[in-house]
Amino acid sequence: MDQPGKIVTEGGCGVLGVACTVKIEGKFLLRPMIQMRNRGNGKGGGIAAVGLSAQQLGVSERVLRDYYILQIAYLEPRLRRKVEEEFISPYFHVELFERIPSLKDHREVGLKVKPPEVWRYFVKVDEDVLRKFAEENGLSEENVHYVEDEFVFRNSFKLNKKYYASLGEKKAFILSCGKNIVVLKLVGYAEQVIKYYKLEELKAHIWIGHQRYPTKGKVWHPGGAHPFVGVHDALVHNGDFANYYSIAEYLRQRGRYPLFLTDTEVAALYWDLLVRVYRYPLEYAIEAIAPTTERDFSILPEDKKFLYKAIQITHIHGSPDGPWFFIIARNDPIKKRYQLIGITDTSMLRPQVFALQEGNGVKMGIIASERQAIDALLEELAEADDRFHPVADLYWYARGGSYTDGGAFIFTVHEDGTLVCTNKFGKEVRVPKGRSIPRASVVIEEPVRLLGRDVLNAENCFKRVISELKYWSYKELEQVLEYLKEFSLKGDAERGITIELLTLLLDRRYELGGKRRSLISSLIERALYEVLSKVPRIGDFPKGKYCFIDWDSRYKLRPPSSPDQVLVIDVRDFEPEGEEGICGFISEVCEIGWRRIIAYNFKGQRNFGAGLIAKEGIRIDVYGRVGDCLAAFADGPSFYVHGSVQDSVAYCFRSGRIVVYGDAGKAFGYGAKGGIAFILGDLMDRPFINAVGSVKAVINGSCLDYLGESFMAAHGFIILNGIKLDDEGNVVERDAPYQGGNLFSLAAAGAVYIRDPRRIVGEDQLNGAKVTDITYEDWRKILPLLKENERLFGIKVSDLLRVNGELRDPREVYRKIVPVEVRALTKYEGL
Repeated sequence: MDQPGKIVTEGGCGVLGVACTVKIEGKFLLRPMIQMRNRGNGKGGGIAAVGLSAQQLGVSERVLRDYYILQIAYLEPRLRRKVEEEFISPYFHVELFERIPSLKDHREVGLKVKPPEVWRYFVKVDEDVLRKFAEENGLSEENVHYVEDEFVFRNSFKLNKKYYASLGEKKAFILSCGKNIVVLKLVGYAEQVIKYYKLEELKAHIWIGHQRYPTKGKVWHPGGAHPFVGVHDALVHNGDFANYYSIAEYLRQRGRYPLFLTDTEVAALYWDLLVRVYRYPLEYAIEAIAPTTERDFSILPEDKKFLYKAIQITHIHGSPDGPWFFIIARNDPIKKRYQLIGITDTSMLRPQVFALQEGNGVKMGIIASERQAIDALLEELAEADDRFHPVADLYWYARGGSYTDGGAFIFTVHEDGTLVCTNKFGKEVRVPKGRSIPRASVVIEEPVRLLGRDVLNAENCFKRVISELKYWSYKELEQVLEYLKEFSLKGDAERGITIELLTLLLDRRYELGGKRRSLISSLIERALYEVLSKVPRIGDFPKGKYCFIDWDSRYKLRPPSSPDQVLVIDVRDFEPEGEEGICGFISEVCEIGWRRIIAYNFKGQRNFGAGLIAKEGIRIDVYGRVGDCLAAFADGPSFYVHGSVQDSVAYCFRSGRIVVYGDAGKAFGYGAKGGIAFILGDLMDRPFINAVGSVKAVINGSCLDYLGESFMAAHGFIILNGIKLDDEGNVVERDAPYQGGNLFSLAAAGAVYIRDPRRIVGEDQLNGAKVTDITYEDWRKILPLLKENERLFGIKVSDLLRVNGELRDPREVYRKIVPVEVRALTKYEGL
């Protein structure tokens, strides 16, 4: 175990939450939590489950519904009977109690500290005890559930106070005490919780997990690990409160006394106070925690402003200050529903991503620190159960404290088995549906006709395929993919055309005839991976164009046999990071002369291409779920990422190119010094902060906030198209090309060219910048990049210039945002 005072490298916490209309087993959390292990440090890991299986727990549905589940961690097992005699037997009717199964030896799963012995009690408060408690505390509540909840809460506090105090002895503590909710945690990692307490087969509608420990208190102890609970809610948290003591004092004034001295504990206590004691609707509770501010507040309707101002005045001292992101799992026994909630702080200082998948009789919502963790969960589920598939139908980010979504999303599993996702304001989030094109099923006997006579032109083949794909069934698509896999084995030319065609089918947006894009993408990606896996092995000294290498054959690495030979790397089994990671290997690959590389099958590996210096025309194509810090500090190479990327991509990027056929996470291009980027989708927040030199970028989607803050690239600029592609691949104008604030805030040089034909973006979204009209000189400057953008993504320049179906002059469509100083200078010089 890491001891107090020992310096340990730490990242932000790894958090994960999943809600599903069917109960899923705990084993499916293993891989995503392992892939976020770098966000932990072995000092704390925890799991919570809500909506459990009565049969698995050995009780009736009535007991599971009506009884509280007390879970007590005994650090000194000999005290169990004493604790029971003092805090359970006098007050509760006990339906069932048992020791939770665990491994005999904690070292089997690599734990250095023996976890506590945990006992589970199904209890209800004795009627006479409850009546006396209500009388003594002036509780005349008609609904006895609220009184019983309060008794359970206070009894749990008294147990913790006597047997677990952060400044005293630690002998036993309450892990969880609500209905149909359990929590387990230890000194270690979240996946070790699942393995040690044998949760692999335990089923639940909602799960949350956490890597790392709270950022206050005696954090090396199991009691300090997440999740923390109120009564029916469990909370995990990534971040740190600057005003921990202020919140703790706020709680003390309301009769709540933190015992574990952690910021996560006070967050859970505060949340419980708002939703259980004050009985706030979720919208009000979220506003009290993450208040709407600045420009977003001014845009709210007047009734919301009045209400939110009252909430903020009342709760300002209890609102967490600092970077944080919460995931909350809760049982709502009164309304008979389970909920998974994700809330980000107003400034969005911690990573977060949401996802939704539906179809085949199930619907699922997922929240995580990293998108790759979501995909890892889905891949594991899809492999075990054909009701799921490996990619979500929809991914998105929350915009903290905003008028658009409020910085929070709630997945609710109702009693009737349905799942609904809403934002803070109650607006439902739905998976987009393409239009269905009916046609009688056609068995394709000669799919080669799709390739046409000119078999070596992938673009033409792609156009032929998508002209018919919208009519096909999934089975017919699979027939075509099977043909292409066989076709690729004929030779290098055929392999090349197949790789390029399948890549186009992955990258572009086109009409699907009502079929699910996530499932189509999964089928195409799987076919592409099979084609790449059949490339001749490096140990066979192939002389052709393609050469395959993986973890097992990495020691056989050699220089290419010709300058145009392509090295195909299956990265699946490389370590997530470190000396055995793919980062060091790709540097070695480039050093010995490889200039054309395909790296595929990423499973969250981080730092790929970080620090890579390659000035000789190196192109690297990336497929799969690549992790954080792609191409950080890279100088020279071109990266083509056939999917979305995560946080800190192109950090301090010096030169080269990055093309992303999807979305990007936080802090893209932070401190970049040069190079050019093309992004098909959206950026989360804080892209190109402190960028200098000649940085250039085309962003087809939008950004949540802080685009180009402190931009200093005198020879660079950003093009923000602020559009999206519909399910048929058509350009769609958004309600606003940029919804947030801090656009080009405090910039000193450069410009943002924004597609804004309706003049929606105003100077209230800026800070130290001005909006101006573009000139023809500006248009000549940005047009080459827009043409390259068209080549890469199929987004025509003419479509960008079309407004209400009419082609417009570029000066009517685009506007230019420049620093105030630049605006003043150009006016002075008459330019």
